Formats: sequence, C-alpha cells, structure tokens
Amino acid sequence: MENALLIGLSRQMALSRELDVIANNVANVATTGFKARSLRFEEYLAPEASADAFAKPDQPLSYVVDKASGLDMSAGPLEMTGRELDVALRGPGVFAVQTPEGERYTRNGAFEINAAGELVTSDGYKVLGDGGPLVFGANETAITFAADGTVSSSDGVKGRLKLLQVNSPSQLENVGANIYRALAALQPAQPDVRVQGGAVERSNVNAVTEMSRLIEVNRAYQSVSSMIQRNDELRRSAIEKLAAPPA
Repeated sequence: MENALLIGLSRQMALSRELDVIANNVANVATTGFKARSLRFEEYLAPEASADAFAKPDQPLSYVVDKASGLDMSAGPLEMTGRELDVALRGPGVFAVQTPEGERYTRNGAFEINAAGELVTSDGYKVLGDGGPLVFGANETAITFAADGTVSSSDGVKGRLKLLQVNSPSQLENVGANIYRALAALQPAQPDVRVQGGAVERSNVNAVTEMSRLIEVNRAYQSVSSMIQRNDELRRSAIEKLAAPPA
C-alpha cells in the first residue's frame, strides 16, 4: 500500500514539473526568439539489488523521474518590422553575446544601442562581432546588416556578427530567458545560416498545442491525486477495522 502511494507521489512530482515547463512556454508565446522547452522522463526501477536465492524475489517498483529538459530549436516565424536594429537568423545558428558569466548565445535579435554606443540585446548584453563588441559613434546612422552578418553604418563597415552553428539542441543549455550556454565548443556558422535585417524571429511555441498539453497534464495530476486519496482512505479503513476490539 505504501508502494502505491510512493509511485503516485513520484508521478505527481513529475507532472508538477511538467506543468511549470508548459506554463513557461505559454507565458513566452510572444517573446522574441524564444524556444519551447519540454521534459524528458525516465523510468526508475526499485529495488536495484536482487538475489535469486530468495524464495520470493522483491517485486520491482516502477517510478517516474524527470531526467532533463529539452529544447525545440526549430525556427519560429519571421516578422518583418522594418526597424534597422532588428535582426533575425535563418538556419541553425545563434548570436554570440557577452554576459557577466562569459560568452553566451541567443536567437533574440531585437537589438538596441546603449548609452556607450554598444550594440546590445534587449537584456543589455553586448552583441559580439568577430573582433569583439560592436560599437557605434553618436553621429552614426543607417545601420544595416548584410546576409552574411556584416554590419555597416554611415561610417562604413563596422564588423561582422559572430554567428555560431548549432546542429543539435543537445549542444545548448538554457540558462534563463533567451540565453543559452554551450555544453561544448560551437563552430563558426556555415553559409546556410543567414541574417535577415529589419525582422525578428518570433517564439516557436504553438499556443494551441501547449494549452492542450496543459489541460491533459492537469487531468493526469487530478487522476493521480484521486488514486492516492482512495488508497489513503482504504488504509485508514483497514487500520480502523484491525484496531477495533472483537465483539
């Protein structure tokens, strides 16, 4: 009876974590460059120890564990904005940015220029070029981004965006918002990674799919909760009957 409660509890914990991930996806439907997350579950069998000499071997118990969170790196829809500092990526690439923790990566190309004239993300991180941060003078205008990432202004060529190739979502780890850390060194982007100026990449979250998953997970959580409650009532009833004095 205790085993059933523990198995149910492990399922509830996994469902609760999945609800958090889905809710985060839904909350970022309109976030530029956001990539949907999903949980990966794994079966955990207990006990691990066994012996053939036992007259009645232990029955394996199957628990569920949320092993990891995966990224959906598929491209989101492009929206043409006409804003000169908006940049979108076509292909499996990422922008390199400088953060207090070191070099990180993003698909959010809604750039700005800070008070120091540096090209930064909407979170304030410096956008890196092949030669370091990109800096503009106070009088520079007509900033443009070529398809290969070359950045120009009224003063001429300023540099080239540092673009990296991402061949698999497993190469990146989300470290908050739209920022990723590389789990291994990324290679320079291939020619199929192109820059689209005057546009941004919208979130790749499918709102209808995520809301359907939200309802499904909620129902599963309620079902497990009902099972645990019935099991608890059965145990209480058994204790009361066993503790009652004989008539």
